[in-house]
Amino acid sequence: MNSCAFILLGGTGDLARNKLFPALHALFAKGKFDNSIIIVAANTPITIDQLLNEVKKKINPADEQNWGTFAQQCSYVQVDFKQEKDFVALHEAVRAAEKEHGLTGNRLVYCATAPFFYCAITNALANSGLVKRHNNHASAWQRIVYEKPFGHNLDSAHEINACIEKNFEESQVYRIDHYLTKELVGNIALVRFTNIVFEPLWNNRFIDAVEIIFDETIGVEGRGGFYDKYGAIADVMQNHMMQIMALIGMESPEKLTGEHIRTQRAKVLSNVRVGDAVLGQYQGYTHEQGVAPDSRTETFAQVLLYIDNPRWAGVPFYLRTGKHLAKKETAIYIKFKQVDCLLTHACPSEPNSLTIEISPNPLFALTLNTKKPGKLDEVMPVQMHFAHTAFGQQMPDAYETLLEEVMRGEESVSVRFDEIEYAWKVVDAIRARKPPLYVYQKGSQGPVQAQELFENKYGRKV
Repeated sequence: MNSCAFILLGGTGDLARNKLFPALHALFAKGKFDNSIIIVAANTPITIDQLLNEVKKKINPADEQNWGTFAQQCSYVQVDFKQEKDFVALHEAVRAAEKEHGLTGNRLVYCATAPFFYCAITNALANSGLVKRHNNHASAWQRIVYEKPFGHNLDSAHEINACIEKNFEESQVYRIDHYLTKELVGNIALVRFTNIVFEPLWNNRFIDAVEIIFDETIGVEGRGGFYDKYGAIADVMQNHMMQIMALIGMESPEKLTGEHIRTQRAKVLSNVRVGDAVLGQYQGYTHEQGVAPDSRTETFAQVLLYIDNPRWAGVPFYLRTGKHLAKKETAIYIKFKQVDCLLTHACPSEPNSLTIEISPNPLFALTLNTKKPGKLDEVMPVQMHFAHTAFGQQMPDAYETLLEEVMRGEESVSVRFDEIEYAWKVVDAIRARKPPLYVYQKGSQGPVQAQELFENKYGRKV
């Protein structure tokens, strides 16, 4: 892998401490980040030693033997993201560190900051010369990663993207969704397009419904001030869940890489229609730190969507996400249609289904019907499953995979702007319906009214 200067903006925040530093250290331990440097930038009065002492607590003790060498590659520069002069000083620090370590000019800037800084950061990076506009064929690459959410609505997303287009080439820009690099998510397209038992059935003739679930048992966990500006739909559904829906729904790309996948994902998202929605807010949310006492921000969303194209016409896609629910689950349930059964005395009660569980236990499971042992006319469902734990090795964290792919220049982990634009249009359409907001108990399945609506109106308990 090419050596580079990794410039981490917002490097004292929770994302950097909990995810990015452990991922960088894991890559370093595997020899994939050697002869590289990490320059941390934030507006916090702290030293690099103080920061690393906090970060070290997030590292597996078994991996600490090379911590000293890793720490020597790190430095800290205090930067106010609204002050362009601070980026000039940051650029000087980066050049000095590159010269000291004999680096060739490859640079990766990671914006682990709030989205309202993105325009100011983008302009400052360009004006200071820290990141120059160029294409992928330049002798040294320079790339920028923008964390989700990309804006807080369609207008803000357009504003950020206008700043980016003014300063950089699209090939330099990575609007990332780390869920696209989770092992099971990355496997969805591969399993579908390489198995003849699935591809001919992947349409409205054979699939009855698709459910995408993103349930959490935790609340806002000290992120109330941030979360209250976004809510469940913008924080999770607009990016993670819509991207998973696009992967499930897309047509076969010419290649399972980069621009080909992004083009097919965008075609799906451009045809999404909102069918129905119910929102919820867990009891006590308005007492969370940073949350407005009269907040109407949703912490739960249950939405019915359709993809209006020949393959998926009429197939309901049920999306549900929420905080403080009964169990943690991120999964996809693809329910096939009931078979036309000729065995009137032994027809199965449940149709076939494919479960893709992303967390907490990554697996693929196909449910089939078979005769119950010892019974002549009794049918029972059996499950054939493939668990990734069967390999007996720990899968890399999504951020570890993400960083490696960005340094390699793999574009499929980046969400193109038209995908973001279509997803925000879906969000706007949901909000335009003004769905009711109900209070629900912590540890429940969400608002009772949501269960009643989807069960009574659509005959489905999601």
